[in-house]
Amino acid sequence: MRSLFIGVDSGTQSTKVLVIDGKTGKVLAASAVAYGLIEGLPLGAKEQHPHTWKEATSKAIKKALKLAQARPGEVKGIGVSGQQHGFVPLDENGEVIRPAKLWCDTSTSAECEEIMTRLGGLKEAIKTIGNAVLPGFTASKILWLKNHEPENYKRLESVLLPHDYLNYWLTGEKSMEFGDASGTALLDVRNRRWSEKAVKAIDKNLADFLPKLIKSDAPAGLLQETTAKELGLAPGTWVSAGGGDNMMGAIGTGNTRAGVVTASFGTSGTIYACAAKPVIDPKGEIAAFCDSTNQWLPLLCTMNVTVATEMVRRDFGVEHQGFEKIAAKAPAGSDGLLLLPYLEGERTPNVPNGTGVFLGINAQTFTGHHFARASMEGVTLGMNYGLRRLATLGVKASQIRATGGGAKSKLWRQIMADIFQAEVVTLKESEGAAYGAALQAIWSWRRSQGEKVEIHEITDAFVKLNKSETATPNLKNASLYQELQGLQDAMSRSLRGVFDSHRALVNAR
Repeated sequence: MRSLFIGVDSGTQSTKVLVIDGKTGKVLAASAVAYGLIEGLPLGAKEQHPHTWKEATSKAIKKALKLAQARPGEVKGIGVSGQQHGFVPLDENGEVIRPAKLWCDTSTSAECEEIMTRLGGLKEAIKTIGNAVLPGFTASKILWLKNHEPENYKRLESVLLPHDYLNYWLTGEKSMEFGDASGTALLDVRNRRWSEKAVKAIDKNLADFLPKLIKSDAPAGLLQETTAKELGLAPGTWVSAGGGDNMMGAIGTGNTRAGVVTASFGTSGTIYACAAKPVIDPKGEIAAFCDSTNQWLPLLCTMNVTVATEMVRRDFGVEHQGFEKIAAKAPAGSDGLLLLPYLEGERTPNVPNGTGVFLGINAQTFTGHHFARASMEGVTLGMNYGLRRLATLGVKASQIRATGGGAKSKLWRQIMADIFQAEVVTLKESEGAAYGAALQAIWSWRRSQGEKVEIHEITDAFVKLNKSETATPNLKNASLYQELQGLQDAMSRSLRGVFDSHRALVNAR
C-alpha cells in the first residue's frame, strides 16, 4: 500500500492541493479551486469569509484524491499552509463571528499606532516582541474589531489564523504553531511565547482567547470523523501543525538551513531565509519571524507584485500568454519609465497609505510594452529594497530560489537576477507552499513513528531545481537597475506625505 500525504495551500485567490508519494516526494495529483475577495468594502479593507476556504479545501482535496486514485487508508497525513496574518474570530460555539480581515488589509493603521504607543514606541515594540506592529499583522485587526464592532468583540472566544481555522475544521482542536504565530505581533519571537505586554496592549483578557502554541513537528491533531466523512478519508489521519504560506514555502523550496534565500512572486512578494537564531531588525522593516521547522525566518514582504502586472495586463488588453512577449519589446530600464508599485499600500517599506505612481511617462514610453516591462521592474526593485536591508542584517544571497507566478517568466527571472545581482533558480515543483505543507506532514508523521529524521534531510532528498531555468546577472543591466533603485527609493521617501494627504482627501469625500 502506498503512503500518501496531502499538502493544502489556502491562499488569497485560490486553494491548491497536492497529493504526494511519501517515499519519493513525487507529486501524484494536483487540483485548485479559485475564489475572490468580498466586494464593495471601504478603501483599504480586504476580507474573505473563512467558509470560503473550508469549502474550497474540501473540493480541492476530493478532486486531487480522485486524480491520484487514492484509497482512504493510503493517506497518512495532511499539512495545511495558509495566508498569514488573517484574523478569524470565533464565538463560544466555534462559529465564525464575521469575515476575516486579511494580510493585505491596510484599514487598521490607527490601531497599529495605538498598540505601538501602548508598547512605548518602535524601539520598545521591537524589544518586547522582536517586530514592529504593522497593518498586515493580526494584532491590529483584533483591536480594530474591539474599536469598530464592539458587539462582535463581546462574542469573541477564540482567535485563529487562516491555517489554524482549517486545522480546527479538520481536527476539532484549536492550536497555533510558532511560525504563523510570530506574524500576529503578539508573540515574543526570541522566546517563542505569547508576549504578556503585547497582549495586554489590546485587552487584559485577550490571553484567554489565544490558542495553545505547538512546535512545528507536533500534530495539530487527528482528522475528526465528520470531516473525514466529508473528504472520504479515514478518521484519525495525522494532521501536522502546518503554518503560514511563507513558512511552508520555505520548506517547499528547500529553505531549511542557513544559506538559502527564497523569493516568492505572487499577489504579494516575499523574500526570506532560514536562520538558526532570531534575526531582529532594529528598524522593524524586516519581520523577525519564526519558521515552521523550529528555527527562524527573517522575512520581508511587499504587498504588490502580480497585483501590478495584472493591472497593466488588463488595462492594455493583453492575454496572459502574450504579456512577457510584449514586455520584452522594451529595453532594460523601460527607457526611464519607473513604477512605484504601492497599489495596495505597502509594508516594506511601511507606507500603508501609498498608491501606485508611474514616473517618466512621455510620448516615447506611453506604450503597452514599456508599461508591461516597467511593472515587472518596479515590483522587483521594490522587493530589492528589502533584500538590501536583509544584507545589512547579515543575511546575504548568492542564490535566489524563485517561486510563484512571476518565476514562470524567463524575462522576469532575468530581471530578478539583474536587480538582485544574484543567481536566480526555480524549483521543479512550483507550488512551494502546498509542497512544503506536504513535506512537513511527512516529517511530523515519520517522527511520530519513532524516526529521528530532520526536516532538511527530507527537503534535501525531495526538493529539486530546474537547472535549465537558471538566470545569472547581466552586469550592464545590473548597473542600470542600481541607478533606477536609487530613483525609486527617493521617489518613495519624497511622496509619503503626499500619500497621507491623498488618503485623507479620498476618505473625506
